[in-house]
Amino acid sequence: MSNADTINRFYSAFAKRDPVTMAACYDESAVFSDEAFDLNGKREVAGMWAMLLSTPQKPGDEVWKLEFSNVSASGNEGQAHWDATYRFTATGRLVLNRIDAKFRFNDAGLIVEHRDTFDFWRWARQALGAPGALLGWTPFLRNKVRTQARANLDKFLAK
Repeated sequence: MSNADTINRFYSAFAKRDPVTMAACYDESAVFSDEAFDLNGKREVAGMWAMLLSTPQKPGDEVWKLEFSNVSASGNEGQAHWDATYRFTATGRLVLNRIDAKFRFNDAGLIVEHRDTFDFWRWARQALGAPGALLGWTPFLRNKVRTQARANLDKFLAK
């Protein structure tokens, strides 16, 4: 399987809300980072995706959608773009998050490094409303989101 195939497999599974297949795309030593998380090891990385996808779908959640594009890979590096549409659990607000991903792979074609980047202020305005619009550019809000995200993941992994 090529590295581009791994990326396509990962996002196809994500679109189907299949965290088990997503986890199979990562090496045991994988690291992940984005605006909310810095994770080390497959347990944490796979746990994050499982946590994010474990929220039961309720009426009105039919807006959840993931689309990906611009998948490419060369050597041991790859990239993709993905758009996630969902309701932010804490506020019920609709979010369209546009994300660029960069990957590094081992010789077996498994992800060893995954970095997602997105406009945090744009996300905060959508997910949090007025507080996000006013404070989304500040380190204060970013740190608060990171702290809460980590606490949620630790609680999820402890189950």
